[in-house]
Parts: sequence; structure tokens; C-alpha cells
Amino acid sequence: MCLAIPAEVIAVDSAADTAVVSLGGVKKTISTALLEHVTIGDFVLVHVGYALHKVSPEEASRTLALMAEAGLLAEEIEEMTA
Repeated sequence: MCLAIPAEVIAVDSAADTAVVSLGGVKKTISTALLEHVTIGDFVLVHVGYALHKVSPEEASRTLALMAEAGLLAEEIEEMTA
């Protein structure tokens, strides 16, 4: 199942329109071409390698908690490593 999942931006390469995000210890380089002004510490919704939308830290936390409760978080983290 491919869901958009919130992840924290830990590095940004503005010249390449990419960022490194972290979720559950997994780090992944994603495209930020669809967003403006992505900075370290932002939380973004990630789907198939693209940041789709910024969310607040509170919204990211609530979403991750609901996904974990539903048993979806581990699956999504595993897909990020693929």
C-alpha cells in the first residue's frame, strides 16, 4: 500500500530540488520540486519519492500515531527503504 507519509527534512539541496528525510531512523533522498521553500526541520508528506505538502509537527505526529495504531507505519517505513 502506498500512502503519503509524514517525514522530517534533515538536509536540503535547493540546487537539485531534493531533500533528505528521516522517519523511524530510515533516511531517504526525495524530490522537493513540487514545493517551495523546504527547510531543515520541516515535515512533509512523502509519496513515491516526492514531497507533496508541508504539515505541522503536530499533524505529522498525529498522523504517524494513527498509522502506527492501524499497523501501517512499519509497512510504509519498509517501502521507504526499497
